[in-house]
Amino acid sequence: MSGRRVTTAVAVVCALSALVLPGQAYAAPEPPPAGGSGSSLEDVRREIDELYRKAAVATDAYNLAEDQAQGQSGEIVKLARTIVAGEQKINKLKDRLGAQARAQYRTGGVPQSARLMLSGNPDLFLRGAARMQQGESAVKSMLEELKRTQEDLRTYSADASTQWTKLEANRKSKEKARKEIKKQIDAAEKIESRLASKDRAKMLELEREAQGRAQSAWMSSGALGSGGGAGTDQGKRAVAYAMDQIGDPYVWGAEGPYAFDCSGLTQQAWISAGRGIPRTSQEQWRLLPRVPVSQMRPGDLIIYFSDASHVAMYIGNGSMVHAPRPGRNVTVAGAGSMPILGVVRPG
Repeated sequence: MSGRRVTTAVAVVCALSALVLPGQAYAAPEPPPAGGSGSSLEDVRREIDELYRKAAVATDAYNLAEDQAQGQSGEIVKLARTIVAGEQKINKLKDRLGAQARAQYRTGGVPQSARLMLSGNPDLFLRGAARMQQGESAVKSMLEELKRTQEDLRTYSADASTQWTKLEANRKSKEKARKEIKKQIDAAEKIESRLASKDRAKMLELEREAQGRAQSAWMSSGALGSGGGAGTDQGKRAVAYAMDQIGDPYVWGAEGPYAFDCSGLTQQAWISAGRGIPRTSQEQWRLLPRVPVSQMRPGDLIIYFSDASHVAMYIGNGSMVHAPRPGRNVTVAGAGSMPILGVVRPG
C-alpha cells in the first residue's frame, strides 16, 4: 500500500452508510458473486461491515489516546515552567540568605542591629531592638519559604514524572490502535479488491437496501415521536457547519477543515457553534447529557452501536449528517439506518 493510500486508509469510521429514505423500492437480493467463492454478496457485505466496525472501535481508542496525550503534553509544559520558576525562586532566597550571612560575618558575627543595642543610646537601643526582631523574622520567613518552595519543587517534579509515564503509555496505546485500524481496513479492502466491478456495485446497492429497510422500520415504529422541536440557535449553527462539509472525505483522525472522521465532524460542528465537546464518540456518549430518542432535535448527536463506536448529527425529519467510513464522504442518511444506542445533547 502506498504512503498516500495508508494516509487515507487510516481513516476509520464507525459504520457503512448511505442515505436511503423510506418509501424507496428495493430490488431482490442478488445471487452469490461469480467465482465460486461460496459466499453471497450479502455475506461479503456483512463481513466488510464488521471489519470496518472493528476499525471504528480502534479509531475511538486512537483518538482518545491522542486527546489524552495532548492534554498530558500541555500539563508537562506547565509543570516544567513551574519547576523553572521554583528553581529561580530558590536561588533568589538563597542569595538573600547569603547576603544576611555575609553581613553578619563583616561585623564579626554581631549584626548591625545588635551593635546599635550596645551603643548605650536608649533611642538607638530601641530602634536596634526593633530592627533585630525584624531581621530575625525576615530570616525565619525566608527559611520557611525556602523549605516550602523546595517541597513544592519535589512535588512538581514527581507530577511531571507521572505525566511522562502516562504520556508514554498513551503513545503505546495509539500505536497499538493504529496497527489495529490498518489491519482491519486492509482486510476489508483486500476483500473488496477481489470483487468484480459489477459485484462491488451490487454490494453497494445491497448496503443501501439494508439501510433503507432499517430506516423504514425505524420510522414506522414511532420511535422518533413528535421530536424535541426545531432546536436552539446554537444547535442550528452546529447543523449548518456539518451540512457545509457534505462531500468532504472521511479520513481517520481528521478534524477538518477538509476531511473528518465521525466524531471529528460532530466535535468541530459544535466548536463552530461555541460549545466544546469531547473528541470521541464514546466520550461524547459518556459525558454529554442524554435525551430520549423521541425528543431529539436538530444539533443533537445520535450515538450508534452498543459500543458507541459511531456518531452522527441529527438534522430533523428523521435524517442525520455524518462521516461514514473510509472511501466515503460526509453525507446525509436516515437517522434509523443503523442501530441507535442513544442520543446526547451538547447544547
